[in-house]
Amino acid sequence: MKHLFLINPAAGKRGSTDALCRQIVDTFTALGLAYEIFLAAAPRDCEARARAAAESGEPVRLYACGGDGTLNEAVNGAAGYDNAAVTNVPKGTGNDFIKLFGPTYRSAFSDLAALAAGPQSAFDLMDCNGRLGIDVCCAGVDARIAADVHKYKSIPLLNGMAAYSLSLIVNVLFKGLSRPTRILAGDTVLDGESTIICICNGRHYGGGFMPVGDAQPDDGILDMLVVPKVGRLTFFRLLGAYAKGRYREHPEVLAHFHGQSFAFSSPQELTAVVDGEVIHAKDFHVSLSPKKVWFFYPAGLNYHATAITSGTQPVPL
Repeated sequence: MKHLFLINPAAGKRGSTDALCRQIVDTFTALGLAYEIFLAAAPRDCEARARAAAESGEPVRLYACGGDGTLNEAVNGAAGYDNAAVTNVPKGTGNDFIKLFGPTYRSAFSDLAALAAGPQSAFDLMDCNGRLGIDVCCAGVDARIAADVHKYKSIPLLNGMAAYSLSLIVNVLFKGLSRPTRILAGDTVLDGESTIICICNGRHYGGGFMPVGDAQPDDGILDMLVVPKVGRLTFFRLLGAYAKGRYREHPEVLAHFHGQSFAFSSPQELTAVVDGEVIHAKDFHVSLSPKKVWFFYPAGLNYHATAITSGTQPVPL
């Protein structure tokens, strides 16, 4: 089996790429395993290299070394290939998807020897207008905030958190919370303005949000939360509950659906973010993909959520 490291040099702190390359060489030389290091030079480079490796037909483990965007590239390259499996070496700042493996995720997934020997499971994927995602698709004010962070990062002296804070202020206070939308969830149609549309296969996004704490990446079900038009005071009052997955405590505001296909549209362009990838369109269709991806992880970790029993249980569509 080949071990292919797909490294995003732009992710992480200065010097992190050199340190990681040394770790790879030392670890895999000691293990006597065949490996290759690939350094991306442009967006989608990791995706193209992952797809080429998967299409070869030879067994390969793909290590996405970066953040959720790098993992998304590896997933899109390897999806549907039984000979290929992916994982995420946390070189980015967020690494939201692998948080479902518990609080020790960063140190556990940084242990390359444990990763190389770890088990793998087949995970579901979402298809959002042709782009596959393994974690979360959001299409509300949260998506607009995330999309604009990249723009503000180009301003001198603005680091990641400062850029995020500026994007939050601009979008919430000056650009408006809600957008006119038509949302289709099974037989349910929601017409009006929406503040948040969030569809989950995984559990975490946005650096600290866990909107559906019992979402499972391998149960064949997607969970969608919808927040209708609300005022700023209500938005900030409910933000903590939303971030902690306590949507069942606020059914009057937080609508929950689960199924295999959702759609939403607007007369004006919407912004959606799929695992860090930004998509602009007026019409979106998000469904469970017929493709799956093998995901490997250190032995001893568990990605299954503990059932949440408080509040009203969701009713399947």
